[in-house]
Amino acid sequence: MNSPVLIACAHGTRNTEGQAAIRQVLADIQALRPGLQVLEAYVDVQEPELSAVVAGLPEGTPAVVVPLLLGTGFHVKVDVPKAIKARPEVTAAPPLGPDPRLAELLAAQLRAAGLTDDDGVLLAAAGSSLPDGSVDSEEQARQLAELLPNKVRVAYGASAEPNVPDGVAALRAELADDGGAGRVLVSSYLLATGYFHDQLFKAGADIVTAPLLPSTVLAEIALERYDAVVGAAS
Repeated sequence: MNSPVLIACAHGTRNTEGQAAIRQVLADIQALRPGLQVLEAYVDVQEPELSAVVAGLPEGTPAVVVPLLLGTGFHVKVDVPKAIKARPEVTAAPPLGPDPRLAELLAAQLRAAGLTDDDGVLLAAAGSSLPDGSVDSEEQARQLAELLPNKVRVAYGASAEPNVPDGVAALRAELADDGGAGRVLVSSYLLATGYFHDQLFKAGADIVTAPLLPSTVLAEIALERYDAVVGAAS
């Protein structure tokens, strides 16, 4: 019996570097699992749209949508279920985050950027309009804090509070109140370069780390999410 199709569904971006980074994740998934059919899809900005990819599957073809997203926001709770609701043989996996491996990757990037024990870290996530949309980002920040001696706080690029500039200012004030002279490092909790990552450089931080990609860790997590759904179904 053939394995279900893996539909790797990202947000979408107009940034060409960001587009290339997401396509590299698909290539990494394919390299890690030769023979698995991997399809590309997006919930916004880019094509092919997820709904069109699902509709294009031959009737009865089992598939798993793996969101190449970092938390359970609007796209995971609304857009993905809407795209697959007419196809019961198509199911959805959880998003890539939070995950301890992402915390390790974020910590490594911070250290590479020159993080010292006196500095503060602001985890900068995209943000969600859903009331509970910040839960996953807060959990990822908690996991990151377990790996570092630093203060770790979280802020958002849009749709949630605090926003990143306010988060930077608040963390800088917190460090000063504690008598420290450490810097504020923004840890980019974003998959790839694009609009949200560009905005981080305007937030007043001393250092902004690179986004999570490129890294094969994301492909490994995506396959684990896929395998969990396939295993539960069987």
